[in-house]
Amino acid sequence: MTGTTQRNRLDLTPVVDPTRDHGTGPFRVRRPVWADLLPPCNSVCPAGEDIQAWLALAQAGEYRRAWETLVADNPLPATHGRVCYHPCETACNRGHMDAAVSIHAVERFLGDQAKAQGWAYPAPAAPSGKTVLVVGAGPSGLSAAYHLTRLGHKVTIHDAGPVAGGMLQFGIPAYRLPRAELAEEVARIERLGVTIVLNHKVTDVLAEQRAGGFDAVFTAIGAQAAQHANIPARDAARVLDAVAMLRDIGAGGRPSLGRRVVVYGGGNTAMDAARTAKRLGAEEAVIVYRRDRAHMPAHAFEADEALEEGIKIRWLTTIKEIVGPSLTVERMTLDEHGRPQPTGEFDTLEADSVVLALGQLTESAFLANVPGLEFKPDGSVVVDRHMMTGHPGLFAGGDMVPTERTVTTAVGHGKLAARNIDAWLRGRAYDAPAKPQRVDFPMLNLPVFSDVDPASQQPLPDADRLEGFEEVMAGLAEPVARREAQRCLSCGVCFECDNCFAACPEQAIARLGPGLGYALDPATCTGCGVCFEQCPCHAIQMVAEAELMGAP
Repeated sequence: MTGTTQRNRLDLTPVVDPTRDHGTGPFRVRRPVWADLLPPCNSVCPAGEDIQAWLALAQAGEYRRAWETLVADNPLPATHGRVCYHPCETACNRGHMDAAVSIHAVERFLGDQAKAQGWAYPAPAAPSGKTVLVVGAGPSGLSAAYHLTRLGHKVTIHDAGPVAGGMLQFGIPAYRLPRAELAEEVARIERLGVTIVLNHKVTDVLAEQRAGGFDAVFTAIGAQAAQHANIPARDAARVLDAVAMLRDIGAGGRPSLGRRVVVYGGGNTAMDAARTAKRLGAEEAVIVYRRDRAHMPAHAFEADEALEEGIKIRWLTTIKEIVGPSLTVERMTLDEHGRPQPTGEFDTLEADSVVLALGQLTESAFLANVPGLEFKPDGSVVVDRHMMTGHPGLFAGGDMVPTERTVTTAVGHGKLAARNIDAWLRGRAYDAPAKPQRVDFPMLNLPVFSDVDPASQQPLPDADRLEGFEEVMAGLAEPVARREAQRCLSCGVCFECDNCFAACPEQAIARLGPGLGYALDPATCTGCGVCFEQCPCHAIQMVAEAELMGAP
C-alpha cells in the first residue's frame, strides 16, 4: 500500500456551528473523524521507531526521507537491520494474511543506502551550553550521545575498549554484524559532534564528572562480566566463558578450541559461541541446556540458524562434573512450573573445550562510592521513571539497569535517557506523551486475499557459511526492498486510498490534496458509517455527535 507519514488529523474536521443544519439534524448521533492510531509494529519497538512512517516513505521510493525519519529515533539502522530480533514483525498484522512485513530487511536496506550514498544526520539544535559525560560506547551509550547531541548538548563518551561499539563490536560475531557497517555508523555519530575517548576506563564516576566539568552523566557500560557455574572440575578440559571468548575474537584473536566443543547455556550468546566454534575449526559443537526448546531464552531464529549449521543441542541436560576431557551430564525433566528437575540418569560427553554461556553481570564497581544508589544482585542499578539513579544528575540505562538485555532495548534506553537528561538540564521533567489506541488485525477492513509474496533474504550457501566470518545473510536489492515496504498495511494511519471518498453516499467527504487527508462537510454527512466500514486501516473513528459539539 502507498502511505503517508504519520500525523494527527483531528484538526482537519471543521468545527461545527450548532446553529447550522446538520443534514439529518437530531437523527445523526455520530460522525467520522480521521485520527492516526498506533500500528502494532510501532507499539512494540523497543527503540520507539515510527516504523509505519518510514515504511510509507520507503514504499514511495523516498529513501533518504525514510532514513531520516528512522534515525530520528534510532541512529544505527544498518546495525539493527542485522541484529535486532524484530518484535515488530511478530506483532505485524500482515502476518495474519500471509507473512509479516520483513521490517528488519527494509531497515537494513535504508542503513546500507546511507553508507553507500554518504548521507549525514540532520543538523543538531542550537548549542545549549551544557555538557554530558557518557560512560560506555555500546549501543545505549552511542544512542544517548547521539540524541543528546541532536538536542544541542556537548557530549563526550569515555570507553575502556580500543574500539567503540561495546557488545556490538566484542559480543556479536561478524557473520551477523560486519564490522565495516558498524564502524561507519559509529563514525557518522562522531561526525555529528560526539567525542569518543577510547582506552579510558572510568573507575570513579564522580571524580570523572568533576574533572571534566560535566553537567550530567549517563552510565551505560553494559553487562560484560560472565556468570560462572559451580561445576566440580579435576584436570579439566579447557574451560572458557563465552563473553570473554567472543570479546577476544572481536578484538582479532583466534582462540584454539580443539576438535570437540561443548557450550553450556541456552541463550543467544550460547548460539553465537557454538556457531563461532565451528568457524574456528571445531568439527563438533554441542550446546548443553538444562531446559527444553520451548523454555530456552534464545530467540527461535537463532536456534534455527545454529541447527542449520550443524550445531547439536542436548535439551534437558546439565553438566555435573568435568574430569579431563570427559563431562558427566545428567538428564533433566521439567516440573509443572517448567523448572528443571534431576532424574538421576547420567551420560558422558567428550570435549576439548567447554564454553560457559550462563548469562552476564553488570560490573558496577566504579559506582560504589556514589551516595544514594541502589543495586540489584546482578550489579544492575535501580533508576526512577526518568532514568535517573538515586544520585541527582547521574542517569543509567541499557544493561546497566534491570531490563531485557537486547541491543534494541539498549538503544531505546539511550533515546529515553537523552530526553530525560535534556529536560533535567533545562529544569523540567520529561513525560512521554500518551500513546493512542493500538490497531490490531480484527479492527482492519481488508480483502480476504493476498497477491504479494513476502521477500526473503538469501543466506550464503551452506558449503560457504562455515568457511569464515563472512556475513551469512544478504540484504535486499532496491526493487525488492521497495516492494516489501509496499506490503505494509498502514494500520491505524490514513494512506489516502480514497475508499471513504468513493463510498460516501452523500458526497460529504472532500480530498484536501496529497499528504493532507480529507475533510468532512457536516451539513451533508448523515453519520451512516459507510466510510468507517470501508477504511482498510481503521484510520476513521465514529465519534459521538455530542462529544464533537462539546456537550457534557
